[in-house]
Amino acid sequence: MADHDLQFLKATTQCMGLSLSDTQLEQLVGYVDLLEKWNRTYNLTAIRNRQEMLVRHVLESLAIAPFIQGSNRLDVGTGAGVPGVPLAIADTGSGYTLIDSNGKKTRFLTEVKRQLGLTNIQIETARVESWVPDVIYDVVVTRAFADLNTTVNRIDHVLGREGSLYTMTTDSAAEVTTTMPANMELEEVQEIRVPGQDWSFNLMKIRRSQRDTS
Repeated sequence: MADHDLQFLKATTQCMGLSLSDTQLEQLVGYVDLLEKWNRTYNLTAIRNRQEMLVRHVLESLAIAPFIQGSNRLDVGTGAGVPGVPLAIADTGSGYTLIDSNGKKTRFLTEVKRQLGLTNIQIETARVESWVPDVIYDVVVTRAFADLNTTVNRIDHVLGREGSLYTMTTDSAAEVTTTMPANMELEEVQEIRVPGQDWSFNLMKIRRSQRDTS
C-alpha cells in the first residue's frame, strides 16, 4: 500500500510541476497514515477512503502551491491540516501557522508535527478573530472556512498590509465579486484541477483594495 501511494503521489505531483524528494513523499504518506488512524476515533474528516484522502486532502492542497507568494503563511480553520500540512511538507522554506478552535484537531496536528519532524509549522488552538499573533502574515490561506465576508472580517487583523488571502472555493469569480467587502479586491483566479480527476475548484487571490485607506 505504501509503495503504491508513494508512486501515485510522485507521478501526480510531477504532472503538477512539483519536484518532491523521497523524504517529502514519505512524509505525505505518513500524514495520511496518521489521519486514517486518528480518524477512526476522533472523526477529524468526513472522508474515510484512503485514496480519496490522498486526492482531496493531499493533492488538492499541493495543487495550489505554485500560485502562493509569501513566506510567512497562516492556514485558518485548518481542521485536520488542510491545506497547511501538505503545503508545509512541500515547501520547507516557508513558515506555516495552522490555527483551529477544535482541540482534538490541533492535538492531532501536534502529533503530526512531532512524528513527521515538521519544523516549519506551529499549531494554535484558538478562534482566529480573537487570536493575537506575535507576527502579521504575508499569506492567509483558507479552505471551506466561512463565506468571504465572514472570512475577511475574521482575518483582517492578522493579514499584512501588502498580504494576500488565498481561498480555495467552488464559487465563481462573479459570485465572489458581488459579496466582496469594500476594503478588498479580487486580484486573480486560478482554476485548479488535479491530474486524473474530473472536477476542479477555484483558487482566488484577494488583496486589500488600493482604495482602502483605513
